Amino acid sequence: MGMSRGLEVTLGEPEGRDFAAWLGLTPLQRSTGGKQKLGATSKMGERTLRRLLIIGSSAVVQQASKRGAPKGSWLEQMLARKPRMLVTVALANKMARIVWALLIKQENYRAPVAVRA
Repeated sequence: MGMSRGLEVTLGEPEGRDFAAWLGLTPLQRSTGGKQKLGATSKMGERTLRRLLIIGSSAVVQQASKRGAPKGSWLEQMLARKPRMLVTVALANKMARIVWALLIKQENYRAPVAVRA
């Protein structure tokens, strides 16, 4: 059984957000009456994978803070307006969703092409 099939059995018919929530990388939701309320990151779920994603994203954020993120990138915009640790967890969440998409589609990662302005 492949990893994506094992995760599908564990999680049911999940999406990328469900996978990130399973890892404990999404904010707790307390929504009522059509008003969405997001709380702190749950930190519940698969501890080892979450830790590896956080370590990897913290290295990326640290290098982006020292050397500067690519101009106009999502990371540069986040670092400009949010605390570093929040950006680290947000990047780990984004990486988890990318991993999920790669597992489901059974594809290799292709780095985004830089657009010249």
